[in-house]
Amino acid sequence: MNVIKTTIPDVLIFEPKVFGDDRGFFLESFNQHLFDEAVGRNVQFVQDNHSKSKKNVLRGLHYQLAPFSQGKLVRCAFGAVFDVAVDIRTSSPTFGKWVGVELSAENKRQLWIPEGFAHGFLTLTDSAEFLYKATNYYAPHAERCILWNDPQLNITWPEIDDVSLSAKDAVGLLLKDAQFD
Repeated sequence: MNVIKTTIPDVLIFEPKVFGDDRGFFLESFNQHLFDEAVGRNVQFVQDNHSKSKKNVLRGLHYQLAPFSQGKLVRCAFGAVFDVAVDIRTSSPTFGKWVGVELSAENKRQLWIPEGFAHGFLTLTDSAEFLYKATNYYAPHAERCILWNDPQLNITWPEIDDVSLSAKDAVGLLLKDAQFD
């Protein structure tokens, strides 16, 4: 497993070793020991999620308030997405900064998004299936959303014709108005 650092030190890209031949491929998608070594602590995942989205669907930027904060290890098993992590740790030197990475079935990369980050993704292909491991259970009462196109964040999303949002994502808050604790 190749670990790639991003511009925000706590957000990491995991690139698996893929063994392929004319029959297909094999890869190790998760190894607890290697993962913990890369992130520098023991991480326990308690929930796996799987979503399917059509092209131009944008989900996020979601997060949960403490003590329900979630770390996420995300990947795209079918299709491709542009995945974004935004640092919302108010005491962090990278507060309000973001990392964006293309995750696809082809590149098989995964992104580690620790607790204290908002997360979202945009589907780039006709369809995409997105998988993620979470360090805490989904808690609807603690869920919050930052507006995907907040000018303060200035996220450089890929150019698309028409973004498709859920009703709750369409009314996400600006970073300056968001609740973090």
